Amino acid sequence: MGIHYPFSGKADRITVFGFYERMGLGPPLQEKYYRWWYDWAKAFVRQDPDLRLSKGPEFSRYPYGQHARRDFHLHDHQWSTTLLELGQFIDNAILPRLDGTALKALEARHAQFLEALTQEARARPREAAPEIGYFRHT
Repeated sequence: MGIHYPFSGKADRITVFGFYERMGLGPPLQEKYYRWWYDWAKAFVRQDPDLRLSKGPEFSRYPYGQHARRDFHLHDHQWSTTLLELGQFIDNAILPRLDGTALKALEARHAQFLEALTQEARARPREAAPEIGYFRHT
């Protein structure tokens, strides 16, 4: 599969955070990006008989996943960990079920949404990262 999303492959929470930084997405827009994927995955799970039975209950609360309400040591950056957890489910359980046409349609919708989100980010710039950086241990 040639499509790469911020949670694809061997991504970790720092990869996802780097994506948010590169796109200029502050926490409200990070949640908006996460919500787009959450709604898409939830709709897919509800339409798939196997996933509806096995994973449907996990979509009964927002956000998805066991780490959904934890920041760990990413203080105030929960959307990195949360997207990674949801994304791993999407990457491993949903994307393999899609044919080429559906994958291309998803890629096109994602590109459109990301472009709109980028324009919104330009209109509402995020705070600059601190000089020390978020992930440096001091």
